[in-house]
Amino acid sequence: MNIAIIFAGGTGTRMGAELPKQFIEIQNKPILIHTLELYQNHKKIDKIYISILKEYFEYTEKLVQKYNISKVAGIVCGGETGMDSIYNALSLAYEENDGDSIVLISDGVRPLITDETIDNNIAGVIEKGNAITTTACFETILLSEDGGQTVKSVPIRRHTFAAQAPQSFYLKDIIEAHNEVRRTPTRYTDLVDSCTLMKSLNKEVHIVEGNRNNIKITTPYDVVIYEALLNNSHAN
Repeated sequence: MNIAIIFAGGTGTRMGAELPKQFIEIQNKPILIHTLELYQNHKKIDKIYISILKEYFEYTEKLVQKYNISKVAGIVCGGETGMDSIYNALSLAYEENDGDSIVLISDGVRPLITDETIDNNIAGVIEKGNAITTTACFETILLSEDGGQTVKSVPIRRHTFAAQAPQSFYLKDIIEAHNEVRRTPTRYTDLVDSCTLMKSLNKEVHIVEGNRNNIKITTPYDVVIYEALLNNSHAN
Protein backbone atom coordinates (compact mmCIF):
# COMPACT_ATOMS: atom_id res chain seq x y z
CA MET A 1 0.00 0.00 0.00
CA ASN A 2 1.37 3.40 -1.02
CA ILE A 3 -0.26 6.36 0.72
CA ALA A 4 0.08 10.10 0.09
CA ILE A 5 -0.13 12.29 3.20
CA ILE A 6 -0.93 15.86 2.13
CA PHE A 7 -0.77 18.59 4.75
CA ALA A 8 -2.41 21.87 3.84
CA GLY A 9 -3.02 23.61 7.14
CA GLY A 10 -1.14 26.84 6.42
CA THR A 11 -2.85 30.22 6.62
CA GLY A 12 -0.81 31.73 3.78
CA THR A 13 0.29 34.90 5.58
CA ARG A 14 3.31 35.31 3.27
CA MET A 15 1.02 35.16 0.24
CA GLY A 16 -0.92 38.23 1.35
CA ALA A 17 -4.19 36.84 -0.03
CA GLU A 18 -7.63 36.57 1.55
CA LEU A 19 -7.70 32.80 1.01
CA PRO A 20 -5.05 30.43 2.38
CA LYS A 21 -2.52 29.79 -0.37
CA GLN A 22 -3.64 26.19 -0.94
CA PHE A 23 -7.04 27.44 -2.12
CA ILE A 24 -5.82 30.14 -4.49
CA GLU A 25 -6.95 29.29 -8.00
CA ILE A 26 -4.49 28.96 -10.85
CA GLN A 27 -6.01 28.28 -14.27
CA ASN A 28 -9.42 27.99 -12.57
CA LYS A 29 -8.33 25.30 -10.14
CA PRO A 30 -7.14 25.55 -6.50
CA ILE A 31 -3.46 24.84 -5.95
CA LEU A 32 -4.41 22.06 -3.54
CA ILE A 33 -6.32 20.28 -6.30
CA HIS A 34 -3.38 20.61 -8.69
CA THR A 35 -1.30 18.84 -6.02
CA LEU A 36 -3.87 16.16 -5.20
CA GLU A 37 -4.27 15.30 -8.88
CA LEU A 38 -0.59 14.34 -9.06
CA TYR A 39 -1.26 11.53 -6.60
CA GLN A 40 -4.74 10.76 -7.87
CA ASN A 41 -3.35 10.11 -11.34
CA HIS A 42 -0.26 8.16 -10.27
CA LYS A 43 -0.85 4.44 -10.74
CA LYS A 44 1.24 3.42 -7.71
CA ILE A 45 -0.62 5.60 -5.19
CA ASP A 46 -3.48 3.74 -3.49
CA LYS A 47 -4.83 6.24 -0.95
CA ILE A 48 -4.61 9.91 -0.01
CA TYR A 49 -5.08 11.48 3.43
CA ILE A 50 -5.39 15.26 3.80
CA SER A 51 -4.77 17.47 6.84
CA ILE A 52 -6.53 20.81 6.51
CA LEU A 53 -7.46 23.94 8.46
CA LYS A 54 -10.50 23.23 10.64
CA GLU A 55 -12.47 26.15 9.20
CA TYR A 56 -11.91 24.84 5.66
CA PHE A 57 -12.77 21.21 6.38
CA GLU A 58 -16.16 21.18 4.67
CA TYR A 59 -14.85 23.31 1.79
CA THR A 60 -12.09 20.78 1.20
CA GLU A 61 -14.61 17.93 1.23
CA LYS A 62 -16.59 19.71 -1.47
CA LEU A 63 -13.47 20.32 -3.58
CA VAL A 64 -12.50 16.64 -3.34
CA GLN A 65 -15.98 15.67 -4.56
CA LYS A 66 -16.10 18.34 -7.27
CA TYR A 67 -12.79 17.29 -8.81
CA ASN A 68 -13.38 13.57 -8.22
CA ILE A 69 -10.27 12.92 -6.15
CA SER A 70 -11.51 9.39 -5.47
CA LYS A 71 -8.36 8.12 -3.73
CA VAL A 72 -8.97 10.37 -0.71
CA ALA A 73 -9.55 7.99 2.19
CA GLY A 74 -9.74 10.61 4.93
CA ILE A 75 -9.57 14.30 5.77
CA VAL A 76 -8.51 15.49 9.22
CA CYS A 77 -8.20 18.88 10.89
CA GLY A 78 -4.71 20.30 11.15
CA GLY A 79 -2.93 20.94 14.44
CA GLU A 80 -1.08 23.75 16.14
CA THR A 81 1.99 23.36 13.93
CA GLY A 82 2.72 21.87 10.54
CA MET A 83 4.21 18.82 12.25
CA ASP A 84 1.05 18.40 14.35
CA SER A 85 -0.96 18.53 11.13
CA ILE A 86 1.17 15.80 9.58
CA TYR A 87 0.82 13.71 12.74
CA ASN A 88 -2.97 13.97 12.65
CA ALA A 89 -3.10 12.62 9.10
CA LEU A 90 -0.52 9.92 9.85
CA SER A 91 -2.52 8.82 12.90
CA LEU A 92 -5.66 8.26 10.85
CA ALA A 93 -3.67 6.42 8.19
CA TYR A 94 -2.10 4.23 10.89
CA GLU A 95 -5.53 3.36 12.29
CA GLU A 96 -6.79 2.27 8.89
CA ASN A 97 -3.77 0.69 7.18
CA ASP A 98 -0.94 -1.75 7.76
CA GLY A 99 2.18 -0.30 9.38
CA ASP A 100 4.28 -1.61 6.51
CA SER A 101 2.51 0.74 4.11
CA ILE A 102 4.70 3.38 2.48
CA VAL A 103 3.70 6.99 3.13
CA LEU A 104 4.76 9.91 0.94
CA ILE A 105 4.46 13.13 2.96
CA SER A 106 4.07 16.34 0.99
CA ASP A 107 2.87 19.94 1.13
CA GLY A 108 -0.49 20.75 -0.42
CA VAL A 109 1.18 23.64 -2.25
CA ARG A 110 3.82 21.65 -4.11
CA PRO A 111 2.04 20.93 -7.42
CA LEU A 112 5.05 20.24 -9.65
CA ILE A 113 6.18 16.90 -8.29
CA THR A 114 6.84 14.52 -11.16
CA ASP A 115 5.81 10.89 -11.57
CA GLU A 116 9.50 10.04 -11.59
CA THR A 117 9.99 11.67 -8.19
CA ILE A 118 7.08 9.69 -6.74
CA ASP A 119 8.52 6.50 -8.24
CA ASN A 120 11.97 7.31 -6.81
CA ASN A 121 10.50 7.83 -3.34
CA ILE A 122 8.65 4.53 -3.33
CA ALA A 123 11.72 2.70 -4.64
CA GLY A 124 13.92 4.49 -2.09
CA VAL A 125 11.81 3.35 0.84
CA ILE A 126 11.75 -0.24 -0.42
CA GLU A 127 15.52 -0.23 -0.90
CA LYS A 128 16.73 1.78 2.11
CA GLY A 129 13.80 2.31 4.46
CA ASN A 130 13.12 5.99 3.72
CA ALA A 131 13.58 8.62 1.03
CA ILE A 132 14.06 12.39 1.20
CA THR A 133 13.58 14.26 -2.09
CA THR A 134 16.42 16.74 -2.61
CA THR A 135 18.28 18.82 -5.14
CA ALA A 136 21.94 19.78 -4.94
CA CYS A 137 22.52 23.39 -3.84
CA PHE A 138 23.96 25.70 -6.50
CA GLU A 139 24.26 28.68 -4.16
CA THR A 140 26.71 28.93 -1.26
CA ILE A 141 24.98 28.10 2.04
CA LEU A 142 25.83 30.25 5.06
CA LEU A 143 25.12 29.34 8.68
CA SER A 144 24.38 32.18 11.09
CA GLU A 145 23.39 31.96 14.76
CA ASP A 146 22.75 35.64 15.49
CA GLY A 147 19.76 36.40 13.34
CA GLY A 148 21.66 36.81 10.10
CA GLN A 149 24.15 39.41 11.31
CA THR A 150 27.35 37.41 10.92
CA VAL A 151 28.42 34.16 9.28
CA LYS A 152 29.08 31.34 11.71
CA SER A 153 30.30 28.82 9.14
CA VAL A 154 30.19 27.95 5.45
CA PRO A 155 29.53 24.29 4.59
CA ILE A 156 31.32 22.88 1.57
CA ARG A 157 28.91 23.44 -1.29
CA ARG A 158 29.17 19.93 -2.74
CA HIS A 159 28.02 18.62 0.63
CA THR A 160 24.83 20.69 0.66
CA PHE A 161 21.38 19.73 -0.61
CA ALA A 162 17.96 21.39 -0.45
CA ALA A 163 15.22 19.16 0.94
CA GLN A 164 11.92 19.11 -0.92
CA ALA A 165 8.89 16.84 -0.79
CA PRO A 166 7.73 14.17 -0.78
CA GLN A 167 9.59 12.73 2.18
CA SER A 168 8.76 9.07 2.44
CA PHE A 169 8.85 6.32 5.07
CA TYR A 170 7.25 3.13 6.23
CA LEU A 171 4.16 4.21 8.11
CA LYS A 172 5.11 2.39 11.33
CA ASP A 173 8.55 4.06 11.38
CA ILE A 174 7.41 7.65 10.95
CA ILE A 175 4.49 7.36 13.39
CA GLU A 176 6.85 5.85 15.98
CA ALA A 177 9.28 8.73 15.45
CA HIS A 178 6.49 11.29 15.92
CA ASN A 179 5.33 9.58 19.11
CA GLU A 180 8.88 9.60 20.47
CA VAL A 181 9.32 13.31 19.76
CA ARG A 182 5.89 14.17 21.17
CA ARG A 183 6.91 12.66 24.50
CA THR A 184 9.82 15.10 24.85
CA PRO A 185 9.47 18.52 26.59
CA THR A 186 10.47 20.41 23.42
CA ARG A 187 8.19 18.39 21.10
CA TYR A 188 8.45 19.86 17.57
CA THR A 189 10.61 22.91 18.37
CA ASP A 190 12.89 23.62 15.36
CA LEU A 191 11.64 20.50 13.56
CA VAL A 192 10.47 21.86 10.24
CA ASP A 193 9.87 18.64 8.33
CA SER A 194 10.00 14.85 8.56
CA CYS A 195 13.70 14.75 7.71
CA THR A 196 14.70 17.02 10.61
CA LEU A 197 12.38 15.04 12.89
CA MET A 198 14.13 11.77 12.03
CA LYS A 199 17.60 13.30 12.33
CA SER A 200 16.70 14.73 15.76
CA LEU A 201 16.36 11.09 16.83
CA ASN A 202 19.69 10.16 15.19
CA LYS A 203 17.92 8.08 12.54
CA GLU A 204 19.66 7.47 9.23
CA VAL A 205 17.82 9.06 6.30
CA HIS A 206 18.53 8.64 2.62
CA ILE A 207 18.46 11.02 -0.33
CA VAL A 208 16.65 10.58 -3.65
CA GLU A 209 17.02 13.04 -6.50
CA GLY A 210 14.22 15.54 -7.10
CA ASN A 211 13.84 18.23 -9.74
CA ARG A 212 14.49 21.95 -9.54
CA ASN A 213 10.99 22.86 -10.73
CA ASN A 214 9.47 21.21 -7.66
CA ILE A 215 8.75 24.53 -5.94
CA LYS A 216 6.65 25.13 -2.86
CA ILE A 217 4.17 27.91 -3.60
CA THR A 218 4.56 30.31 -0.70
CA THR A 219 4.73 33.86 -2.11
CA PRO A 220 3.09 35.76 -5.01
CA TYR A 221 6.35 35.33 -6.94
CA ASP A 222 5.97 31.54 -6.69
CA VAL A 223 2.51 31.84 -8.26
CA VAL A 224 4.01 33.70 -11.22
CA ILE A 225 6.66 31.00 -11.63
CA TYR A 226 4.08 28.21 -11.45
CA GLU A 227 1.82 29.87 -14.01
CA ALA A 228 4.79 30.32 -16.35
CA LEU A 229 5.77 26.67 -15.99
CA LEU A 230 2.21 25.56 -16.63
CA ASN A 231 1.92 27.75 -19.74
CA ASN A 232 5.24 26.42 -21.01
CA SER A 233 4.18 22.80 -20.53
CA HIS A 234 0.92 23.45 -22.37
CA ALA A 235 2.77 25.14 -25.21
CA ASN A 236 4.98 22.09 -25.62
